[in-house]
Amino acid sequence: MTAGPGKKGVRAWGRRLGVAAFWLAAWQLASMAVGSRIVLVGPAEVACRLAELVCQGDFWVSVGLSLGRVAAGFGLAVAAGMVLAAVASRSCVVEGLLAPLVGAVKAAPVASFVVLLLMWVPSRRLSVAVSFLMAFPILYTNVLAGVRQTDPALLEMADVFGVRGWARACTIYAVQVAPYLRAGLSLAMGLSWKSGVAAEVIGLPAPSIGIHLYDAKVYLDVPGLLAWTVVIVALSVGLEALLGRLLDWAQTRWEARL
Repeated sequence: MTAGPGKKGVRAWGRRLGVAAFWLAAWQLASMAVGSRIVLVGPAEVACRLAELVCQGDFWVSVGLSLGRVAAGFGLAVAAGMVLAAVASRSCVVEGLLAPLVGAVKAAPVASFVVLLLMWVPSRRLSVAVSFLMAFPILYTNVLAGVRQTDPALLEMADVFGVRGWARACTIYAVQVAPYLRAGLSLAMGLSWKSGVAAEVIGLPAPSIGIHLYDAKVYLDVPGLLAWTVVIVALSVGLEALLGRLLDWAQTRWEARL
């Protein structure tokens, strides 16, 4: 006798809660073993500090501005990656010119770009530029790979029926590239968020999540540092979940129109 959907859902949540309880207990035991608030504090103290932060208006302003900066860089990367990948798929010259740039951005460490860009752009725009640079190579290469993997038989059929231009892009390329684009968006989103916050720690735009992390380090505010880290992780998970929902909705609407 198999378990119903409801029982499976309860068991899945039970496993998740069990895993969470295990790691919270390990965290608490580690903080007790260390025995120093300057090195590590327990989850209860971090939760109290997080509750204090949530009640402050500056918390929401900092989170909103940090999200806005990263979203701007990510959005620019999506647009540039898709457009340039489409052009590069039709032009070997464009692909050859972009290859060294994309390779350099993928290989260079984030800290190098942050320090270099800090000399060229204002600190308030640093996280926008870094988020763009971290996301662009992923989106560009994924979309280009998707275009290159398009089934030749579908393209031949489109030629036979005279399907060209925008209709060809919507009915063939969009469907073929969608899995590659989705994987690229998921990976680029997380990388943009982490690199954007890291850029804020160096550029220190006020207000921002990065400047609060920096202040917590300077004043040895370990509960605050861990509380802001929890916020960063929670926002990262939430953004990826939201992106997945939006992509599912967009795919459903797109398929309904075809």
